[in-house]
Amino acid sequence: MIDICNLGKVFRRPAWALAARPRTGARSVRALRDVTLTVGRGEVLALVGPNGAGKTTLLRILATLLLPTEGSARIGGADVVRESGRAKRLLGLAAGDDQGFYWRLSGLENLEFFAGLLGMHAAAGRRRATEALERADLLPMAREPVGRYSTGLRQRLAIARALLGDPPVLLFDEPTRSLDPVAAAGFRTLAAALAREHHRTVVMATHNLEEAELLADRAAILTGGIVRETVAMDGPGGLTRRYHTLLGRPQ
Repeated sequence: MIDICNLGKVFRRPAWALAARPRTGARSVRALRDVTLTVGRGEVLALVGPNGAGKTTLLRILATLLLPTEGSARIGGADVVRESGRAKRLLGLAAGDDQGFYWRLSGLENLEFFAGLLGMHAAAGRRRATEALERADLLPMAREPVGRYSTGLRQRLAIARALLGDPPVLLFDEPTRSLDPVAAAGFRTLAAALAREHHRTVVMATHNLEEAELLADRAAILTGGIVRETVAMDGPGGLTRRYHTLLGRPQ
């Protein structure tokens, strides 16, 4: 479902930033370098690595929100640059820093609005919105304004929005970062069911190595924008040991 080949991303610093720090400011920052990965249908891939490793940048390129500097990426055969509209229809994204909701509207009204953007008629949009809220365990808060939601509830609403169009590919950026332990466990159950029972492809960026071991089939370890190694899950603690070995950190 996902094919990534020699993908790279360089961010250019604006002129005003270079003027502010003429001696020490670099002209560009390389966020990704030569990333090559394949994720199959029904597979869960975890992206793990320290802050600044390139995990979020990679997800945003896959979600068509950023353009790569070099290389290519395809979602279900659709190139994320040349066929971004088709690629976008095949995926759902839930980001930990999502600010795209209308806080005066309820959770249900927000999802109905986004269902309309996906081309759903009103009745179908309400049905899909209700189903997505139920999957994210948000039905009791469905008619509350999003402005009253806690950070964790807004994170669950972002997950519900990702599920709205029932896409074959799901991208999650730190999906359990703001969730309490019960809600985090619920997300892991949901994600596992989507992959195993409904054959959805899931790519998840996380700092939680234990969560990656519980949920993922494989993990890609990134540092400095480079995939250092792809690790298959072969038992508890295997990813954690390999991660610390690669990063040279004591366990």
